[in-house]
Amino acid sequence: MRLEYFEMIDTVTSLDKAAGRIEALAHVPMESPVFEGHFPGHPLVPGVLLTETMAQASGYLLLAHLDFVQMPFLMAVDKARFRSFVGPGATLVVQASLEHDGSGYAVTKASISHEGKPLADAELRFRTMPFPEGLDAPMRERAQRIGLMDRAIASGAPPGGAVPA
Repeated sequence: MRLEYFEMIDTVTSLDKAAGRIEALAHVPMESPVFEGHFPGHPLVPGVLLTETMAQASGYLLLAHLDFVQMPFLMAVDKARFRSFVGPGATLVVQASLEHDGSGYAVTKASISHEGKPLADAELRFRTMPFPEGLDAPMRERAQRIGLMDRAIASGAPPGGAVPA
């Protein structure tokens, strides 16, 4: 996790396009300016960043599902629940599943756990649309860096999902 840059997912550990599922890891850093204010002397990952982590895992699932030709944009967060606190140094397992996709909208269910214990879950709604100019290449580069592109190709992504040379 690079909290200050909103890069929450470190590694995609599994992707099943046919089943519409993804699993990823997010390593909470030991130190971050975020912890200076949330909370002084008792650092915790803010709930909004846990929500963003679930949204990013869901977004990566949708990118693969849509064969990297459309970009998902978060529209709504429903039924979000936070069950425990997350502090520095935790390794989070983030899972998301595709519940609905059609007519330019998608719904996922996502969860975060740590050492087998549930920490957060939510239902997330996305609008899917063509990539805005200039966003396609950075998203593909980030997807490559976290291992999504390799997982997508292994899971049956078409050639359009390949990283441009």
